[in-house]
Amino acid sequence: MTIEIGVVGPHDLVDDVAATCEEQPGVAARRLHYDHESQAPAIVEAHGGQVEAWLFTGVVPYTLAREANVLHRPAVFVDYTGATLLQAAVRLLRDGRDVTRMSIDTVTGVDVAATFGEAGLPVDRVRTLPYRSGLSSDEVVAFHRRQRKAGADVAVSCISSVYEVLRREMPAFRLAPSNHSVRTALRQLLLHVGSQAQEDAQIALGLATLSDGDDGLLKEVAGLGGTLARFASDTYLIVTTRGPLHDATGGFTALPMLRRLADRHETVQIGFGLGRSAAEAENLARRALSRARRVGPTTAVLSLRGETDIVLESTTPPPRPAEANLAVIAQRVGLSVPTLLRLREVRAALGNEPLTSREVADQLRVQQRTARRMLHRLELAGLAERTGNLASGSSGRPLTLYRLTL
Repeated sequence: MTIEIGVVGPHDLVDDVAATCEEQPGVAARRLHYDHESQAPAIVEAHGGQVEAWLFTGVVPYTLAREANVLHRPAVFVDYTGATLLQAAVRLLRDGRDVTRMSIDTVTGVDVAATFGEAGLPVDRVRTLPYRSGLSSDEVVAFHRRQRKAGADVAVSCISSVYEVLRREMPAFRLAPSNHSVRTALRQLLLHVGSQAQEDAQIALGLATLSDGDDGLLKEVAGLGGTLARFASDTYLIVTTRGPLHDATGGFTALPMLRRLADRHETVQIGFGLGRSAAEAENLARRALSRARRVGPTTAVLSLRGETDIVLESTTPPPRPAEANLAVIAQRVGLSVPTLLRLREVRAALGNEPLTSREVADQLRVQQRTARRMLHRLELAGLAERTGNLASGSSGRPLTLYRLTL
């Protein structure tokens, strides 16, 4: 059995990292290059159905993809500390560079101190800029320029777009992952894939109540790779596994089959349960079906261990904004009623014009990644729609424009 891994990174790294991965028997690598790290989320989204796992050539593209909520398969990144950092130091010394006076981005000062300490190199004049969410390439370039003026002998960058700017201005070194670091990341990824395979084989039970028999249900269950049986006079039992259910629901975010069944039935209420045993899965399915009946006549709910219920979808026509039941909406999307009221105020203040996660973050005084999660949840619930992109004003990825309809 061959596992296909999507290797995501800049042009100068992907081929070498992929070749190292393919040294492992049973691994095939799909090479997915980008020109700028901000393109990583779009690449993952475009090729998500073609690979079983993701290996990123560094933490920056991995973080951008994770924050964009597009990672629905096991994913890891190659660590640039340890062997990679030590290898870079050796090469710089061979080139006559003073590695005790340099600037390094992305990695932390603790990691640099640990690696250089083992090699007997002082670090008191080594300056670092650890990567953090929202850090732009322009900010990283500015950091290296400041350190150059302060006496740094060489700039070491983990980011291809930063290196391309710096190499024209000062002595610069592109930190590339060592084969050892790639193999370490690959082993970690294969363990994740194996664990995911075991998890995907978990039994998933569903209980479905339909108003007019089982018309159309058998076909939908076949699409889940499952079987259908009568559970009670008005209820059907769906037996499948976690993997097909995860894929059919887009990572437990929606259930398209509900809409198709709603075209045939006035009432469609489905509850799925995932547990460690068939008995636990059945109990959770009962809880999910009970929750679906409380939410609305056309609703699907997934119940997990730990008192976690996810409203996968409800096709009940949404009320007009002036009459909307915010308590129900808040329950569906996992946001508080005050937050929804504040979002309405923000929308009204902008004259119903599209807005970005940055504007939401500023108005609600939350971090931008929190605002992105809010908008993503509203989009999945049909209460926000994407209308285009807006340049971010930096070298980072463009901001998505959303129109709120809640």
